[in-house]
Amino acid sequence: MSTSHELLAQLEAVLMVVDEPVTVTELATALELDESDVAEGLQELVKDYRGETGSRTRGFVLRETGSGWRIYSAPEHDQIVGKFVTAGRMARLSQAALETLAVIAYRQPVTRGQIAMIRGVNVDGVVRTLLARDLITETGFDGPTGATLYKTTRYFMERMGIESLDDLPLLAPALPPIEESAELEELVSHQISRPREPVADPLSNDPGQAPEQP
Repeated sequence: MSTSHELLAQLEAVLMVVDEPVTVTELATALELDESDVAEGLQELVKDYRGETGSRTRGFVLRETGSGWRIYSAPEHDQIVGKFVTAGRMARLSQAALETLAVIAYRQPVTRGQIAMIRGVNVDGVVRTLLARDLITETGFDGPTGATLYKTTRYFMERMGIESLDDLPLLAPALPPIEESAELEELVSHQISRPREPVADPLSNDPGQAPEQP
């Protein structure tokens, strides 16, 4: 027996406004329905969005992550969506922040010195921005240097629509390796963080961040 159109419509209405994954229990409570009915409805929406019920395929999918259900753009349209988000007026992170986030995602856990070695610029401002937006978090200290280590958060995976870091596209081999020498890291960090003419950072509102080199 198929789920009623009314229930499917109610589920869609809620899923369209959530800004983080929502659980079956939360949906059932909001709709005042049994969890089994909600779970059945979610599975029917999954099939519907995939075009398995006779309707056309959609530009979005309904996916369950570790913390609940949410609608995401379809993976096959990632390139188009990425261009729109990063190049258009909808961009929420600067190119510098996106590049830094990519380094952390594929090389985590990493220190700011290690990130700076790969990018060749001061990353203090963008790291603060990523921390403030809960995309990365501190995760202990590097043994040889005592520097703070950073990794991506659960929220980052939710925004990416992935269940684990293993689901990230195969990009890591394209990144340069991290130099293991503590002395070199200290040297590079010192060189990159040398005082420069203060320039306003539009992301972190930190007027003293050194500018990135082109």
